Amino acid sequence: MPATPVYIVCSPRPQVGRTLIARLLCEFLLLKNGNVVAFDINLKEPSLLEYLPSLTETADIMDTFGKMQLMDRVIADDGVAKVIDLGFHAFDEFFTMTEEIGFLKEAVRRNVAPIVLFIGDADRVSMRGHETLRQQIPHANLITVDNEFVARGELPEVLSRGHMLRITALPLFLKTYIDRLTFSFTDYLRQEKDSSTELHQWIRRNYYSFREIELNLISQQS
Repeated sequence: MPATPVYIVCSPRPQVGRTLIARLLCEFLLLKNGNVVAFDINLKEPSLLEYLPSLTETADIMDTFGKMQLMDRVIADDGVAKVIDLGFHAFDEFFTMTEEIGFLKEAVRRNVAPIVLFIGDADRVSMRGHETLRQQIPHANLITVDNEFVARGELPEVLSRGHMLRITALPLFLKTYIDRLTFSFTDYLRQEKDSSTELHQWIRRNYYSFREIELNLISQQS
């Protein structure tokens, strides 16, 4: 059986478009599979729970009980894809925890495939966070997101050596449009008959990129 994917969308910095990418991914998985479970680990930023309350649970990893609750859910090989929107405040704590408990080895044993989507930038905090992940996460499981909303110009070479996911920037008026709590990417695709619109093509391009990630994951298991 294919492994159950667990997507961890993360950055050690705030306001990098992390929740936007988690939203896109959740809606893609819901459209493709009919189900998805999301976990929101945030304090102050706009959170996934606000956008997708029917799919999302809150999680707290600042104490042992909260960590155990989250890990019990994401380590389950139940065929339902999981998405973790990991707030910047919890970045260090989360990956310290996963290393201490041997999360990656346990995931392989249980037929679960963690995929880390790290939103890259050229600042020192991002570079240090990426290096931490490179030491802990297998090359095939770490994807650097080049989000043009945040990173203007090319990412540093060290961030662009491995697997990449590029999110192109939208005009500001469209960015404001999709930031509404009531906006749904999939509903827009279904309702907008003109497939040539910039937003229509942007959503389809990102959905296609997520599908490529899934196909790569499947090919690694075969």
